[in-house]
Amino acid sequence: QVQLVESGGGLVQAGGSLRLSCAASGRTASTYATAWFRQAPGKEREFVAGISWNGGNTNYADSVKGRFTISRDNAKSTVYLQMNSLKPEDTAAYYCAARPGFLKVVVSTQKNDYNYWGQGTQVIVFA
Repeated sequence: QVQLVESGGGLVQAGGSLRLSCAASGRTASTYATAWFRQAPGKEREFVAGISWNGGNTNYADSVKGRFTISRDNAKSTVYLQMNSLKPEDTAAYYCAARPGFLKVVVSTQKNDYNYWGQGTQVIVFA
């Protein structure tokens, strides 16, 4: 069992930056692949970025490539999402998700593949 807690959301002007954190608890948290998804009002939850259990592989949505960076520190059981050059269209609730992924290299972009979810953190980008 893994529990996820997100933090770092907030209100930021377009062009600014935020760093989201996802703290995981559980003995095997460091063996889980982790991803960030987001959901804007009235829209489907969409994949943003994902990272394999050891940080060796990452995957990004086209809309955030070059602006967002996902990373992890397994010693702290924490995954980060550095978001730069934010745009109003990045406004959404951001969710951390995890799935067992020890020794797996493929990072899934499908929300149904993830077993555990955090409660979300809100990001609002104003022009």
